[in-house]
Amino acid sequence: MKANTKILNATKFAGGSVLALGMMMFLIGIVSDFALWTSIGIGTVTGAVFIFLIGLFFAATEEMLGKSIKGTKETSPLGKV
Repeated sequence: MKANTKILNATKFAGGSVLALGMMMFLIGIVSDFALWTSIGIGTVTGAVFIFLIGLFFAATEEMLGKSIKGTKETSPLGKV
């Protein structure tokens, strides 16, 4: 569980930083009526969401792999092949 916590904390920090940067760019673009900053801000916020979702997926995958049964033998339905 500690590895999952590390992944989630890293994801939270990276996603939060990028999200804050994207929101600032978006707001600067809206206030100054500069469309380029607005569009870059929207893209950055979207990227932050993807960063968080991918990190969450990695943590969930690691958790499921840790809970899976290890050491089981797979047998062929035809016997020894």
